[in-house]
Amino acid sequence: MRARESGFDKLNHRWLSLSKPRNEQGSATVFVIGFAIVLFLCAGLVIDGGLAINKRMRIADDAEQAARIGADSIDVAEFRRTEALVIDRQLANQRIAGYMSDLGYGGGNWTADVQQGRVSVSVTDSSKTYILDLFGVEFPVRASAGAVPDTGLTAPVAP
Repeated sequence: MRARESGFDKLNHRWLSLSKPRNEQGSATVFVIGFAIVLFLCAGLVIDGGLAINKRMRIADDAEQAARIGADSIDVAEFRRTEALVIDRQLANQRIAGYMSDLGYGGGNWTADVQQGRVSVSVTDSSKTYILDLFGVEFPVRASAGAVPDTGLTAPVAP
C-alpha cells in the first residue's frame, strides 16, 4: 500500500516540475527580429518624414510664387485710368496655370482663387516614401499662399 503524500510533498513536487530548465531556444531571435522591425520603422519615420517636410516646403514655395505671379497680373488699362490696382483675372489665371504646369503640377493638384485685390493658391501633392513604402505608407502634403498687388509706392503717383 502506498503512503499518502503530505501537502508539503505535493508543493515540493510542483515546485520541482516548474523549476526545471525550459527550452528557451529561439527566444532571443524573436526579440532581435522584433527590435529590428521597430528600428526599421523608426528609421522610416525619420527619413521619409524628413522628405515629406522638405516636399511641403517646396510646394509652399511653389504656391507662394504662383500667388505672386497672379497678383502681378495687374489690369494696366484700369490702373492708368483710375490708379487703382485691380487684378486682371483672366491673365492671372492664365499665368498661374502656365507656371504650375511648367513645374509639373497637373490641373487637379492646385487651385487658384483670383479676386479683385487678392490671389490665393492652394497646392496638394503626396510625398513619396522610400522605406515606409514597404508598408504602403504615403504622406499627403498641402500648402496655401496668398498675395496682393503692390507697386512699392507709398504715396500716390504724381501726374
